[in-house]
Amino acid sequence: MPRSAALASFVQSTPPGELNDVTKAIKSILGDDSSVTQDLQPHFEQYNEEQFTAVKLPGGSEEVIVSAHNTLGDGRYYDVASQSSFQFDHATQRASAVQSYVLDSNHSDLIKSLVKSLSTHTDEHYAKSSSGVYPIDDDSALAILTVASKYSPSNFWNGRWRSQYIFTPGSGTLVGFIRVDVHYYEDGNVRLLTDKTVEVKVGGSAGASEIVRAIALAEKRYQEDLNKAFASLSEGAFKALRRQLPITRQKIEWEKISGYRLGQDIGGGSRR
Repeated sequence: MPRSAALASFVQSTPPGELNDVTKAIKSILGDDSSVTQDLQPHFEQYNEEQFTAVKLPGGSEEVIVSAHNTLGDGRYYDVASQSSFQFDHATQRASAVQSYVLDSNHSDLIKSLVKSLSTHTDEHYAKSSSGVYPIDDDSALAILTVASKYSPSNFWNGRWRSQYIFTPGSGTLVGFIRVDVHYYEDGNVRLLTDKTVEVKVGGSAGASEIVRAIALAEKRYQEDLNKAFASLSEGAFKALRRQLPITRQKIEWEKISGYRLGQDIGGGSRR
C-alpha cells in the first residue's frame, strides 16, 4: 500500500478524540519531520470536515462546527450564530483570526430560525453539542448539522454523535444520516460504528420548528432502535459468544449484563 493511502487509512479510521494520539504514533514510526506533516495535512482536513470537528473560537464561549458545508476555502470557515469567520489549523484543531461574517442567502430568515430551534433541541437532548445551518448547492438547499462528543480517556472511552440533514425547499424533502462512533479500549478494543439514513417529507413551506420536530422524531426513533439492538445483543449474540467462565472464574449474571463494564467486570481488569 502506498504511503499516502496508508496515512489516509490511519487518519480516517481514528476514533473520536484520539487524533493527537494517532498522529504521535504515526510520527514515532515515520519520523517527526516536515515531509510527514505535509503528507498528513490533507488527511487531517478531510477528517475534521467529515467528523464535524467542533472548536471554540478565541474569546468565545460556544464551540462551532468545521465541515465541508461552511468552508470559505484556504482553511477558513464561517459560523452563522456568531456571525463570524475563522482560520482553522487542521493539525492542532485550533481556531484563530476571527473576523465578522455576514450571511448571504435568500433563505437567511429560515436559516437563523433553524439555528435557534436546532440549538434548543440539542441543548435539551445532548449533554454537550454544537450545531450549524448553512446554505449549499448555490443556495438551493440547506445543510443542518449536529455533533455531540464526549471524551473520557481516563476511563478509556470516547464517543461521538453526528447528524446531517439536507433540506431542499423546492421539493420539501429532508434527507440525511445519523452516525454514532464509540470506542472503548480498556483491557480490549471495542468500537461501535453505526450509519442510519433518514428521509422525511416535510413540505417546501415548512418552518424551522416543523423541520426541527421532524429531526427530533427521527433521532428519538434511532436512539430507541439502538437501545433495542443492545438489548438483543446481550440476550443473543453476545451471550452465545461467551466462554463458560470469564477470566474472573465467576459466573456472569446475564440478567445484569447491561450494567457490566466490559473490560473490568467481564475481562477481569482492575477496578478504580
